[in-house]
Amino acid sequence: MFIKRIFFVLLFFSALSTVFAQRIPIVAILPFETGAGITANEASSVSRQVIEELNTWGTLNVIQEEAGAEFIIRTTLSRQGLNFALSAQTVDANSGRVLNESVEQAATLAGLSVFNFASKITEHLPFPNYLLGTWQSTINMPDGPVVAIIEFRADRTARIERYDTWEHRQNNSLRYEGFGTGTYSYAGYHARRTVTLGGQQHQIDAMAGVNFRLEETLPEQTNVNQSRLGIVFNSDRSSFQIVGGALPAGRNYDGPSVHPSAFIGFTQFNKIR
Repeated sequence: MFIKRIFFVLLFFSALSTVFAQRIPIVAILPFETGAGITANEASSVSRQVIEELNTWGTLNVIQEEAGAEFIIRTTLSRQGLNFALSAQTVDANSGRVLNESVEQAATLAGLSVFNFASKITEHLPFPNYLLGTWQSTINMPDGPVVAIIEFRADRTARIERYDTWEHRQNNSLRYEGFGTGTYSYAGYHARRTVTLGGQQHQIDAMAGVNFRLEETLPEQTNVNQSRLGIVFNSDRSSFQIVGGALPAGRNYDGPSVHPSAFIGFTQFNKIR
């Protein structure tokens, strides 16, 4: 059973808010200072590794001078006893406020974890919300597709343009085409992190949660409240997968010939606008 709803959106204002929210911060990594027992070549080599690491993330615009920077990172490579130490200070260029101070140590230069250090120095930098926009998920069932179309907005509200719910019981299927509104949470990372979700470890780009209020759905999906959803984006962030959970869409009571599992959930989304 399908119940059609047509929505009109102000695409200009939606796109405008997305552009501003997606702006990548400009970060200056200044030439590393050298402490006692450190050569200029050693400092230059480690500095180059840190910059190369940050550039692979795609979430920062890295420059090597203060002019035009929004955030400035000043780093010193030194010897502390038997260890090499990278110490850094991350500063807001406009206010001069120190956002955080970081230290990474190892017995050898090669033993310094460039990834850990890069993660520490960028911990308090703003991260673009790549969830903004309208996304579609489609589950192909024997009697037709089950579809969700959700717009995630910059003010952390969500407009659910379509949210199908589906049930298969005793060789009969029932499907409603719902809609609604809601809110969501989103915490992105500058580099992919390994977290434990549902008792398993996953590498994720962000953590999200949703609280949707839906109409014209199966009763158990009237309120969709899910937390700790791991988000994994593809390379150009035109699609994402939910790991460690799903957005519930219904149930299959009639075995694997209908669907591989009893639970039906939206996990794979593609950006449509």
